[in-house]
Amino acid sequence: MARPSWDDYFMGLVDQVATRATCDRGKSGCVVVRDKRIICTGYVGSPSGLPHCDDVGHDLRQVIDEDGTARHHCVRTVHAEQNAICQAARYGLSLADTTLYCSMEPCRVCALLIASTGITRVVARRRYHAGQDTRRILAQAGVELIVLDDSVEGYDDQ
Repeated sequence: MARPSWDDYFMGLVDQVATRATCDRGKSGCVVVRDKRIICTGYVGSPSGLPHCDDVGHDLRQVIDEDGTARHHCVRTVHAEQNAICQAARYGLSLADTTLYCSMEPCRVCALLIASTGITRVVARRRYHAGQDTRRILAQAGVELIVLDDSVEGYDDQ
């Protein structure tokens, strides 16, 4: 059996990190790497000390897209990318010149954070249903975005 590429290896770790997620609507994970070494990880979950969706249910909010499509988002949790960036900040770890591996394309807010922290490359397993802003933001910031599977990530009651 051939050894996996570095991207495949770290994407496999993203899947493992995602198993810690505490919101079953978006079981996603994130691994941030520099020079083939893990800097930090993150998964979808509530901030420390706050209740988890798995324990008390979702805190769903309706969002209306510009085209009138109604979507539901759980606002109880912090995204995997946000949690990874917060962990790096908490422990004083620079994310300059790193690669961020994630389950799906980051959302708009995560893309802004990625651009602000000096992350230079993002590898995502699948597309995000609202990833247009993400692609524009990352391109303008000079962050390389690689999406391994062009299908859109879906979840219940999206």
